[in-house]
Amino acid sequence: MNTLELSPDEKISRIFRAISSPARVQILAAIGKGEACVCHLEALLDMRQAYISQQLMELRDAGLLDTRRDGRYIFYQLTEPRLIDMLIDIGILFGISAADLEALLNTEPLPQCCCPDCLAQLNPMLIDIEEITS
Repeated sequence: MNTLELSPDEKISRIFRAISSPARVQILAAIGKGEACVCHLEALLDMRQAYISQQLMELRDAGLLDTRRDGRYIFYQLTEPRLIDMLIDIGILFGISAADLEALLNTEPLPQCCCPDCLAQLNPMLIDIEEITS
């Protein structure tokens, strides 16, 4: 069924179903208000690539993620970054400390991640070969 054909209550239910898995909440928090590739999520969350890809597909199907391709890397970002704020608000509403919730968010580059974003942040002196040839 096309999401345009869903009633408002069905749309909300679909969103909650998509975020009902702890792994998907971890993935959303790891992406945060930025973006992340699968290798970044794999390094950060200590989950298998195939499992992460399955969870990303569920989140994409629910309309919660968009993608951007950069060479062989696909970067995922939230379609609505305010979702992170809403998840934090829901957690606080039910007694989870803001510090515990914010600790789930990842904003640091990972040395074990080989994506161009992490490499550039870890070593800003790296020059993108495409920039030189453009």
